[in-house]
Amino acid sequence: MNWREAEREYDDEVIGETTLGQMFEESVDRNANRPAQKYKGGVYDRSLTDSVLPSATPGEFRAISYTEMRDIVRNLAAGFRDLGVQTGDRVGLFANTRMEWAQSDFALLCAGAVITTVYKSSSPEQVQYLLDDPEASAVVVENQDLLERVLEVEADLDLEFIVSMDELEGYDDRDDIYTLDEIYHRGEETFDLETYEGWVDEPELDDLASLIYTSGTTGQPKGVQLTHWNFRSNVNAIRKRVGPRPDKADDVPALDEETQAVSYLPLAHVFERTAGHFVMFASGGCVAYAEDPDTLQEDFGLVQPTAATSVPRVYEKIYDAIREQASESGVKRRIFEWATDVGVEYQRADNPGTILSLKQSLADKLVFSTVREALGGEIKLLISGGGSLSPELCRLYHAMGLPIHEGYGLTETSPVVTVNPPEEVKIGTIGPALPDVELQVEQQVADQDAFDDSGEVGELLVKGPNVTQGYWNKPGATRGAFTDDGWFRTGDIVHLRPDGYVEFRDRVKQIIVLSTGKNVAPGPIEDKFAASEVVEQAMVTGDGEKFIGALLVPNEAHIREWAEEKGINLPEDPQELCDDDRVREYVGDEVDRINESFEKHETIKRFELVPREFTEENRMLTPTMKKKRRVILDEFEDRVDRMYAEE
Repeated sequence: MNWREAEREYDDEVIGETTLGQMFEESVDRNANRPAQKYKGGVYDRSLTDSVLPSATPGEFRAISYTEMRDIVRNLAAGFRDLGVQTGDRVGLFANTRMEWAQSDFALLCAGAVITTVYKSSSPEQVQYLLDDPEASAVVVENQDLLERVLEVEADLDLEFIVSMDELEGYDDRDDIYTLDEIYHRGEETFDLETYEGWVDEPELDDLASLIYTSGTTGQPKGVQLTHWNFRSNVNAIRKRVGPRPDKADDVPALDEETQAVSYLPLAHVFERTAGHFVMFASGGCVAYAEDPDTLQEDFGLVQPTAATSVPRVYEKIYDAIREQASESGVKRRIFEWATDVGVEYQRADNPGTILSLKQSLADKLVFSTVREALGGEIKLLISGGGSLSPELCRLYHAMGLPIHEGYGLTETSPVVTVNPPEEVKIGTIGPALPDVELQVEQQVADQDAFDDSGEVGELLVKGPNVTQGYWNKPGATRGAFTDDGWFRTGDIVHLRPDGYVEFRDRVKQIIVLSTGKNVAPGPIEDKFAASEVVEQAMVTGDGEKFIGALLVPNEAHIREWAEEKGINLPEDPQELCDDDRVREYVGDEVDRINESFEKHETIKRFELVPREFTEENRMLTPTMKKKRRVILDEFEDRVDRMYAEE
């Protein structure tokens, strides 16, 4: 039996037709004494620690069991119900990814509520919209800072109460503001097992579980309606693909009750919510919550995870940090570059042969083993989603013994549509469809020349139990998102290959149409810069113009190091550095190297260097680290104008 047949037929105690609250309760019964969550000391002023849980030592992680987690979830659920939450009420979650986010999520789901998520980076105006549009009756915030953002727009909302995960000061005059600790103890006093089980059993599979709002980069955010069955069916399908099926060889990684994961992506986004939260807790794994994306290497070393989910931009930054540490001297840099070249050649080879195998073994001993140890030494499975991952970067990770399994999904599909199976990863693809998910390509994009002659190219259409029922209070948008015969329009151009694997091309809306009539997908060009040590970030331009251009963020640290080696004295001001002719020439050589991979009409003819990295903080990236192209173009409008000015 091949893996495709095996996953279709696979069934176990994790796979089921239960609501998310029932799924959690069943998992606790199976994994009562296993570690469920790990929280780090010295990060938050948690209201639940000391009174409910011991504080973790600063800089270290402490674990709680599934039984302990259930105790918290049950008492919080009872506390929320005692405050008036009823089945179907919308309640906001406005916090960073942390232990209490997961506990509050399950508590509210078990209490029958519908969760509407708010990104921590949301402005007061965004907070107002994301709580008012779904008519939220309450919100759980992280701390005093986020509470103040809610209070700033409180007059425009109809909130019955607000809860803070952290301790608060100065709100004694308010009888509608609580800490999570107060909710817990309120529930502890009123908890009744039979009543609680009634709340958990009340929702139906087709009832709404969560509203997750789109980023709103192309208009007003839309609330994606996701039911218990949308999420639960996706958990089932992911389990079939990456779970511990008996047909898997011992060296094929699986996600099961032995899995330890580090969680750091926004739980407010559907990718981490499903892959790093619902799937993990259904499987009996343990989730450790990282302090911050900037402390990932430290946290990986402490937790020693076997798995993690991430987005391409984080993998890029991790690789940049690895390369920087491995290149502290000229000798180390040459060894690292030799090792990565060997690793990539080894990965590409169908039959490596004796000499290449010996080189790979030496590269592993000198470089790759050290890299793996820096990330805890136990990584078996890395999942990438939420954007397009550079095939070159993916291959480099595989070469280092850190296999990335790239997948694809959307908020509207709960989210996973495709993912590379551990048995047969095909780098450069986003994998084949999950079991029970159907794919179809609407061939409306004339971009066939970008691929080989086989397969289909066009907009990807999806059907399956994971697909949303539509957008909250937006019937027109809902109708427009589906074909007449019920296929969901993803808005993404793909190549559906004869082997069932999918290659991502780009968003339909982001395809650049040159004035010559040529279509150019910016994603593959930008991805080519992912492993570059010269360019930190790239955004391709050219819609309506004669040629492709690019806004490039230089890797300032590397460029200054290069200049020092060459005896070049560069200006201190970042903008002046970007305008320096010597720097532009050096970056130009890198652009020429990148251009070699593309057709003439796809190559970058001109570029401008910009002095600021695209980040979530400066609003040039979404919370899931996708580029906000319109914001970036507006920010650097003068540079774009200069790029396309007539000679």
